[in-house]
Amino acid sequence: MKLVTVDEDSGGQRLDNFLMRHLKGVPKTHVYRIIRSGEVRINKGRAGADSRVEAGDVIRIPPVRVSERAEQKTQAMAEQVAMHVASNAPAKDFPILFEDDHVLAILKPAGVAVHGGSGVSFGVIEQLRMARPAAPFLELVHRLDRETSGILLVAKKRSALKNLQDQFRERETGKTYLAMVLGQWPTNKKVLDKSLHKYLLPDGERRVKVVAKDDPDAMPSLTLVKVLGSAGGPQPYSLLEVTIKTGRTHQIRVHLASEGMPIVGDDKYGDFELNKALARTTTGPVLKRMFLHAWRLHCTHPFTGKRLRLQADLPDELAQFAGQVLPGAMAAATELAP
Repeated sequence: MKLVTVDEDSGGQRLDNFLMRHLKGVPKTHVYRIIRSGEVRINKGRAGADSRVEAGDVIRIPPVRVSERAEQKTQAMAEQVAMHVASNAPAKDFPILFEDDHVLAILKPAGVAVHGGSGVSFGVIEQLRMARPAAPFLELVHRLDRETSGILLVAKKRSALKNLQDQFRERETGKTYLAMVLGQWPTNKKVLDKSLHKYLLPDGERRVKVVAKDDPDAMPSLTLVKVLGSAGGPQPYSLLEVTIKTGRTHQIRVHLASEGMPIVGDDKYGDFELNKALARTTTGPVLKRMFLHAWRLHCTHPFTGKRLRLQADLPDELAQFAGQVLPGAMAAATELAP
């Protein structure tokens, strides 16, 4: 028997689909058999094939016989990736927002993945481990998109990792972002709850789209929006405070784009022509990255039980852009967390 913790990327998947990704070489009929028999458990409870797994869930998977060839291929690929990452990750420390014996909160820059894999040689966690070779345990608590900057939590003890992931799963944490979108966001549009579906492009790159709530692959998603400032003119912008209640892949980006107001600089769901113009201009506001920043994070400290409130101010490139297009909104974006 083995226990598998669901990562944030896999949250929202059906149990049968989740198992098939983890049990390469096992016939589908056998996957459904072990689910029906109750041998597969989610957080120690029985579950059906159509049950949804959430980030932080612990899945119990019984021993299963797999194709020897598939098992060898999977093991060889895992070893190859691990060796490549370990040999190419340079040691690097990141700005620290908070640290003690249990938790490390850092400021992740844009353009850096949180971990290696899927075409990325290394990420934040591999660089941290190389910079701290004596650290016995360093694991990501959650994820941020590669082009998103801001607060990233790392657990320094396994007990802290489980505690914090439980908090994320039970929605006991508060995650708030700052996003600049194209257009004037209506102040009365405060709740976005369209269901999302994650899929792959032919080249293997991940994408997410809005689907009907009764779609078999629909992942319930909830985003709360507050307008901090907006401006009209030939190119209107709005600075938004965005709080997510579910942690779906690309959730904020897709929810905002689905309202016809994508995030400025978003290279997957945004206005590509405007993005190019902003990156190349020599006469106006310049922006060469996506304007999405993990601004505030509230959680309960896994050891002391006290409320931990973190805030990461906007990076200079975002603050400068916002100051040019929406100078009146910057005061709200620099207030300290209550």
